Amino acid sequence: MTNKSILKDALLVLVLAVVASSCTTPKNVGYFQGSENAGVYEIAVVENKAIKVEPFDKLSITVTCKDPALAQMFNLLVFTNSTAQRSGYNGTVDIKDYSIGYNDGINGFTVSADGTIDYPVLGKIKVEGMTRDEVAAFIKGEIVGRGLIKDPVVTVEFLNVGVSVLGEVNSPGRYDLNADVIPITEALSLAKDLTIQGNRQNIKVLRKEGDNIRTYVVDITDTKNLLSSPAYYLKQGDVIYVEPNDIRKRQTTANGNSVTNVSFWISVASLLTSAAILFKK
Repeated sequence: MTNKSILKDALLVLVLAVVASSCTTPKNVGYFQGSENAGVYEIAVVENKAIKVEPFDKLSITVTCKDPALAQMFNLLVFTNSTAQRSGYNGTVDIKDYSIGYNDGINGFTVSADGTIDYPVLGKIKVEGMTRDEVAAFIKGEIVGRGLIKDPVVTVEFLNVGVSVLGEVNSPGRYDLNADVIPITEALSLAKDLTIQGNRQNIKVLRKEGDNIRTYVVDITDTKNLLSSPAYYLKQGDVIYVEPNDIRKRQTTANGNSVTNVSFWISVASLLTSAAILFKK
């Protein structure tokens, strides 16, 4: 085989490689792969997925009933200034009157380090490890059981349940959520989805478990992996980090993506063509 033939074959192979690479469809971008066909997926159900109360959580607890006067003693007092008048030139405020309101969901009970709250009338209540509905049911049972109110309605809301979303998402930040169940997909949607440079196969979820921080890896391109992951349902305080993909990482260095750029290979092909022409001469 002559040198001319070798150069011609090499040029042909290079051109075919460039065309093939430019027509390749990435398989690591689409979500929920493996579920193209309609059907029911049988996966390992993650137990205890509902968010449970932990120390230093803040809870809004409101009791209502047919007789508002009876319910008032179970709700936090809120003192508000009803009238205030500035006097003099020094900017002092002369308070004329005060009014008393009751908890409207803004003020809350902070769970102590031992997992309890100091609740009006009922005293200390152990709420750590309970879901929102379980706390409401327990307080209602205590009120009824002690003969204080016959028909109370107890509403419990989380005031500070949130997760942080960092990395290759369109809107990173902390998101406060008031829900019993928070899937990772909801948190990512609140962060306005991943950027195209986000690594969808290696999303890290950092979670405090006892005195340790545990890291879970979630692949949102794999339906079965996603839905069966212990990190699919989030807990308060979770940190979600979306890693940049290889292309994004290479952008941190000069000419890091040159080899993967089609224009680069076109330039190489042009150089080889010129060399072949010179060799022929």
